[in-house]
Amino acid sequence: MSRDSASWHATPPDRMARDPFTGVQIRIGVMGSAGGELGTVLVEGCRELGRAIAASGCCLLTGACPGVPHEVVVATKSAGGHVVGISPAFTLREHVEVYGSPFREYDVLVFTGLGLMGRELVNIHSSDIVIVVGGRSGTLGEFAIAYEEGKLIGVLESTGGITDALPALEASLNKQTGSEVLYDSDPSALVRRLLQRYASGDYVCACHPAALERRSAKRRDRKASGSAKSPQSLRGRDL
Repeated sequence: MSRDSASWHATPPDRMARDPFTGVQIRIGVMGSAGGELGTVLVEGCRELGRAIAASGCCLLTGACPGVPHEVVVATKSAGGHVVGISPAFTLREHVEVYGSPFREYDVLVFTGLGLMGRELVNIHSSDIVIVVGGRSGTLGEFAIAYEEGKLIGVLESTGGITDALPALEASLNKQTGSEVLYDSDPSALVRRLLQRYASGDYVCACHPAALERRSAKRRDRKASGSAKSPQSLRGRDL
């Protein structure tokens, strides 16, 4: 699609959701099954999730695969969102011919050459927030990495796959990593809740530099003392 096409539109800088501490655009990684049957309800849920991510001004990040993540990609891109794909391949040729993966819908496509399991690490490490939709063993691995890394995780309920098992699995982990997991069956509400939590100042990923943690602590202290101003949105208006 030509950038001169009337149907192409990008997220303008003033609509980008930026990290309140770093100023970098917030990246939401969506993890889910690359294969299997996609029912009408699941596809519509993915599309609503994609539209919500685009409307939030966040960058969508996926494993550049078909299936569930691609449905989210299509909707995000159609709504003017920014999309990054992390490919397991060395080259575009391998990406298409070996992995059978799409490429035209991405603004940025990163070729890791790490294969499927190696690519999972890059997916999670590069995401500020991780959302799980459906999923099988590969998605379960991504959830485990995100939890271990202390990421903020959203689970889109009623999408089948590992999302049905995650509440019990999370309860059985018995390990405090700093990660927080939010559950919701409404894609738009899930994105909104995750961003509100991310911007609250109470949550700081263990992957952030210590200086950011200190700034977050000061912000919490101001809130506790009642001296904090009314919270602002990530883009200057209510989420």
